[in-house]
Amino acid sequence: MDPIRNPYAPGAGSRPPELAGRDNIRQDVSVRLSRLRAGKPAKSVLLVGLRGVGKTVLLDQMRRDAEANGIHTVRIEAPEDRSLPAMLAPALRLALLNLSKTESARDFAVRGLRALAGFAGKLKLKYHDIEVGLDYDPEPGLADNGDLEVDLTTLLQQVGQAAQAASTAVILFIDELQYVAEPQMAALISALHRCSQDQLPVTIVGAGLPQLRGRMGKAKSYAERLFDFPEIGPLAPPDATEALVKPAQEEGAAFQEDAVNLIIEKTQGYPYFLQEWGKRAWDTAVKSPITRQNVLDASNEAIAALDESFFRVRFDRLTPTEKQYLRVMADLGAGSHRSGDIAEKLRRSVQSLGPLRASLIAKGMIWSPTHGDTAFTVPLFDEFMKRIMPGDEWKD
Repeated sequence: MDPIRNPYAPGAGSRPPELAGRDNIRQDVSVRLSRLRAGKPAKSVLLVGLRGVGKTVLLDQMRRDAEANGIHTVRIEAPEDRSLPAMLAPALRLALLNLSKTESARDFAVRGLRALAGFAGKLKLKYHDIEVGLDYDPEPGLADNGDLEVDLTTLLQQVGQAAQAASTAVILFIDELQYVAEPQMAALISALHRCSQDQLPVTIVGAGLPQLRGRMGKAKSYAERLFDFPEIGPLAPPDATEALVKPAQEEGAAFQEDAVNLIIEKTQGYPYFLQEWGKRAWDTAVKSPITRQNVLDASNEAIAALDESFFRVRFDRLTPTEKQYLRVMADLGAGSHRSGDIAEKLRRSVQSLGPLRASLIAKGMIWSPTHGDTAFTVPLFDEFMKRIMPGDEWKD
């Protein structure tokens, strides 16, 4: 089959040709943001889920939906090595500059830019990675106390007032939110809480790994009253079928039913994996329809591609002892495992493994579904660990 017409798009954050199974959450967020813009209360949404479920794709689509409704948005990805103020400063500058183009909001936006100048100037002494162009001189006493929680609250209030004057809203779309340091997370939650109390149309829509829910609650106990945490998981079989079949139909091709069922079985419905298997099956097939045998023939290539990209990039960041810890988890089988069982296999005490476990959680490799349990954040990573570290030599 013609590889140029192959519709499938495996890749980090790449939008699939068919965003199946996510209409309800898109509509829910759209309603919330429209309520916020209208001055009505609305909880914001933080998407949580494992790697490969399409959180980033969904977040980007929600942003496009919001912009189509006349809402101002900015997009941020939180890396592990940057501070929250460094990420927010240029994003908020862009939002305020856009708002300043609306005559009714210009004065509010200019004051917001003055607040940003004070915010960046004071906090750069503490967070040295802040780099942002300044369009106005700071206003003394406006977001320049040097206290992140106080100054960020003032700054977001100024942004909210400008958005309100422009009859719109400003939404920060933040991906990988679990990497934000806890004190900075607490400051963000506090600032958003104040904006909510003042009925200002500014908030965030975020996404992160499953541990995000617990980290938000730990940062501020009232976080659960400000946010909802919908879980984004693998696609149900009907939605997974649609994600595979519909793009092929639009290119004049088809799948045999047993071929679709085999892909869903091998991928467990995870959107990223569906795209990888769909791409490889298409390239393997000589003609339509794509058969079960085509899928079988393509599976080794799909697994090799995932090993070299999706899995290997995470594996290579690990220390030898971290790899051994994850290999033990894989040896225990699929699902979550008690910390005591992992420690027993490693012939170590649970307490001595605490720092190692904490490091793996910080790197986004594992999380704790319940107290004392540990699970992979990357679907099918247990199978990869067995492939990359076969045999028993890893036990030594």
